[in-house]
Amino acid sequence: MRIDIITAVPDLLESPLNQSIVKRARDKKLVEIEVINLRDYTTNKRRRVDDYAFGFSAGMVLQIEPIDRAISALKAQRTYDEIIYTSPDGDIFTQKTANVLSLTENLIFLCGHYKGVDHRVREHLITRELSIGNFVLTGGELPAAMMVDAVVRLLPGAIGDEQSALSDSFQDNLLAPPVYTRPANYKGWAVPEILLSGHQAKIDEWNYEQALERTQILRPDLL
Repeated sequence: MRIDIITAVPDLLESPLNQSIVKRARDKKLVEIEVINLRDYTTNKRRRVDDYAFGFSAGMVLQIEPIDRAISALKAQRTYDEIIYTSPDGDIFTQKTANVLSLTENLIFLCGHYKGVDHRVREHLITRELSIGNFVLTGGELPAAMMVDAVVRLLPGAIGDEQSALSDSFQDNLLAPPVYTRPANYKGWAVPEILLSGHQAKIDEWNYEQALERTQILRPDLL
């Protein structure tokens, strides 16, 4: 898989994309991730990529020209399954979205910043808009990093135990059951006996019941 992330603030992505599972996947050549500095595609001497909005609107807007030049340069090298704009008013990113995107080959993420991007970018260059929730951040870099993490961890070989990803919350529209580790008893707080029984069928049944109960209480909208 190849993922290109276009941003005006590339430093924001350095740490999230070079840690833990994502780093492991990159080291194992399961995914190639490139952070594209939007300022490399501007034509002005100050490498400026934003300007004032028409109509006396407050805030700065990323210009269409450097974005178009960056996307065109990438598309000249390969075909992309999706060109995704991280936007607070896009479709909500879910585990199902991550599952679908993990089956693609090439993705572009465009990170908005300030007041966003010239709307013509969204009309003519973008294939999909995704949001991590109904709130506004300074830019789309952190949402892009979150989405990339969610997608990359699903790639075969990214996680040592692939069954672990399949049992995550939301994979079957249920929250994950509670998990415990050693010691089995801490300050009188004991791990449920069923988990120590070694009876896998009963443990699986307990896990399902707990997942269903937690979902009914915490996220009934998922049922």
